[in-house]
Amino acid sequence: MQLHLNTYGAYLHVKDAMFDVRKKRDDGTIESKTLAAHKVQSIWLGRGTSLSSDAVRLALMHNVDIVFLENNGQPLGRVWHSKLGSTTRIRKCQLEASLDERCLQWVKTWLGQKVEGQSILLRDLKKHRPQYTNYLDDKLLQIADLQQKIAALAPAGMTATDWGGTMQGLEGTAGRLYFETLSQMLLPAWQFQGRSKRPAQDAFNAFLNYAYGVLYARVEKALMLAGLDPYVGFMHRDDYNHKSLVFDFIEPYRHWADKAVFTLFAGKKVNQSCVDIVTGGVSMNKQGKEVLMTHYNEYLEGEIIRYKGRNRTRASILLLDAHAFAQSLLGSKDAVEMGEVVEL
Repeated sequence: MQLHLNTYGAYLHVKDAMFDVRKKRDDGTIESKTLAAHKVQSIWLGRGTSLSSDAVRLALMHNVDIVFLENNGQPLGRVWHSKLGSTTRIRKCQLEASLDERCLQWVKTWLGQKVEGQSILLRDLKKHRPQYTNYLDDKLLQIADLQQKIAALAPAGMTATDWGGTMQGLEGTAGRLYFETLSQMLLPAWQFQGRSKRPAQDAFNAFLNYAYGVLYARVEKALMLAGLDPYVGFMHRDDYNHKSLVFDFIEPYRHWADKAVFTLFAGKKVNQSCVDIVTGGVSMNKQGKEVLMTHYNEYLEGEIIRYKGRNRTRASILLLDAHAFAQSLLGSKDAVEMGEVVEL
């Protein structure tokens, strides 16, 4: 269970060795909800919420991480126990792999999986929108061509920078086609002109940015539990306090956030009251966050899909893949295990 606090004034403390959430109703009365600590996996705190030191201690005792979120869903920081998720040998191997040919191979894998995930979503939309068959077929062919070019890339005769830049260029072109197509599938009131981030220029991007932010926090936790260093990346730049591996590893799973947000808009679950106009753009408000997170948490944790021959939730798949990646780094330099794209 993910405990998500986004109501202004909500307070988390401990009562009878359990988490207790208190918030004030509109009529001034206090609403209280008690949760057993062993049932909580993560605690997400939005702006204007608070917690007690006893709640922090209880979370640490039960291996529950506490994540502080910005208004756009980006993780600002987290409270986590001081233990490593696994042996430090994994981090040593991660550093080595980031400097040799395995780095390029994993970048190729992640970007290829990202583009395949986008194609999966578009093919899924095609089943339910026969009037757009020709349009979707054309976009899918263009994206498939770019995906094949990514798969065919080889580092021979190219520097790592040139090779990686070419891959990211192909992936970027596929992304523009993909979001152009998603926009076209929406009602005119929700259509958008490409991706926009800080701030979002439209409601769809505001929801998508928040969904990505929550997914970033989940990816970071999965990497830490697997014993990996979130800051040592393979593709994204090494920079001060830049969690490069989080931005790398999230790529094959972004279409989960895309699908969750698109489903809400296409299903008419979102209206203008879910967002506020802010300086330079649009921001989700409390109502919008409740709409998104109710659906998103169920999509990630409640819905079961088939993966590698077993029934799993998407949240458990993320943890499984992080551990598999860590174990591959412990193998020989030739033992780079290619993952598979997770269906919707």
